[in-house]
Amino acid sequence: MPEISEHIREKLKALPDRPGVYMHKDAQGQVLYVGKAVNLKSRVRSYFQKGSARTPKIHRMVGRVSDLEWIVTDSELEALILECNLIKKHRPPFNVRLRDDKHYPYLMVTMAEEFPRVIITRRVKRDKNRYFGPYTDSQAVYKTMRVIRDVFQIRPCDLAFDGIHHIRPCLYYHIGQCSAPCAGFVSPEQYRSQAEEVASFLEGRSRDVVKRLKERMAEAAEHEQFEEAARLRDQMAAVERLSEQQRVLSTRMEEHDVIALATDDGSACVQMFFIREGKLIGQEHFFLEGAENETVEEQLQQFVAQYYSDAPYVPREVLLPLGFDEMHIMESFLRQKRGSKVVVHTPERGDKKRLVELAASNAGYALKEQMGRLAVRLTRAEEAMAALQDALELPGVPHRIECYDISNTQGTGMVGAMVVFEDGESKKSDYRKFKIRTVIGPNDFAAMQETLSRRLAAAKELRPGFERLPDLILVDGGKGQLNAAKEILDREGALIPIAGLAKRDEEIYLPGRSRPLVLSRDHRGLQLCQRLRDEAHRFGITFHRKLRGQSALKSLLDDVPGVGVKRRIALMRKFRDMASLSKASVEEIASVKGMTRTTAEAVFHHMRDLIASWSDFPEPPAES
Repeated sequence: MPEISEHIREKLKALPDRPGVYMHKDAQGQVLYVGKAVNLKSRVRSYFQKGSARTPKIHRMVGRVSDLEWIVTDSELEALILECNLIKKHRPPFNVRLRDDKHYPYLMVTMAEEFPRVIITRRVKRDKNRYFGPYTDSQAVYKTMRVIRDVFQIRPCDLAFDGIHHIRPCLYYHIGQCSAPCAGFVSPEQYRSQAEEVASFLEGRSRDVVKRLKERMAEAAEHEQFEEAARLRDQMAAVERLSEQQRVLSTRMEEHDVIALATDDGSACVQMFFIREGKLIGQEHFFLEGAENETVEEQLQQFVAQYYSDAPYVPREVLLPLGFDEMHIMESFLRQKRGSKVVVHTPERGDKKRLVELAASNAGYALKEQMGRLAVRLTRAEEAMAALQDALELPGVPHRIECYDISNTQGTGMVGAMVVFEDGESKKSDYRKFKIRTVIGPNDFAAMQETLSRRLAAAKELRPGFERLPDLILVDGGKGQLNAAKEILDREGALIPIAGLAKRDEEIYLPGRSRPLVLSRDHRGLQLCQRLRDEAHRFGITFHRKLRGQSALKSLLDDVPGVGVKRRIALMRKFRDMASLSKASVEEIASVKGMTRTTAEAVFHHMRDLIASWSDFPEPPAES
């Protein structure tokens, strides 16, 4: 065991006898591990006591700890909630973590809008909207969206309208996928009722939806609104057909989530079944990171806590394959999220036991499939890196490759992009972007030199994300870009292999060679370089467009009375670009921090005048 520093000793002495959350940090301030404790003093000290039993993973972690932090809480429940939030925020490498779900799509019913929409989002917020998911199968999301449009006729557009001044309906109305609230063909109350039915449908409450549709159909027929009654009849039939496709698991109107776990060689997969009204309405599986050397109980506990901390819905009952020490705290946590009683338990017999076993079986299949795909991907990545090593005559396998690209519009808004691939896969947490500061005019060579200079300087300062130098640097460009970049490496004494990939003929340029290296288009090494180059170009272009949009918005707002620096910044943060601001209503603009109604109206009319002036330009002549 490494010697404990004096700084750590002083921290250990100051630990309180209270429940709370603690964080282990390394020398660069990165959070290595987040944990909770009933007693912070005894729990945290146990990591540093000689002779204490540790897993290899914890032993490695303790060897890197340079600092400790803790937060005292009033209860174990508060500690559990805080632990979840800190793990999601810091993504500590030594914690069991639900694989980053920011890429998983959710369906959001925008109940905060007067005329709600159903849209796909990647982020859940604490607002008045309703969220459903996450969905690991994106195809299922798009299929659900099509069903919602066909059955419930919820508007797909983001058009801003007040419901009073009617406009002409678009094509979606004519093909039966929108009830046209913009044209006044449906009242706000009727439309809101449709949105509520969508929410019930997504929750799996198809019986409630059918019941409401039947009532509305009878009411429409009674008032001799036969076209409306026929439309509602067709909607009801469609919902019933979808309901029939869902597997009936119980005649009792039960509502629970079923969770099971499968592990293999340090990898872990969680399978979930969602049971509503006794029917299996959906299933999802999730993979855990940092699960090696952790008990199944710890993996399960961390998944339940992290999943339900952001889950848009908590059922009455959660079924687990086994229990863990803090089940009562988890029940309190879920009860607080739901607002009513939630039971968490492990069934020992009967239908519920068989459901958990079925989920475990599915988790095993999903894990096996994932590991198979991973093995194939790793094999291909290893082949590509080995092929690139041979082709470029590198001293070693290029496990870490950094690619650089410069984006600008005739010298304005110039930015540098750095993307990173490790072991043949993108490592987006290490991507970096640079606003070019010292270059005036369209000089890509000088911009590349500034970008590399700043990257190497950051490495010397051991700034997070820059500490590890690459095994290979790839620049987007030919001999000129390569020579400019090589000059910086030589000046800084950085002995890093470097190459340039030219777009036109996909040729690879190397230092000291007059002729480029030409590889076949099916060469695995070339294909890896192309992936890097294309990703760097995409990343750089995205950043450049964002800055260009902000710059245009900033200049447009300079002439608006009452909009100073603070209000301009607030508007830019809210709307991001000119297109978004031009579509905003007075109310949306007035809701920005620091804005008044008068100033919002001035901005609104200024943007409308600009749009009107642009529409006055004559159309370009047609090509002959």
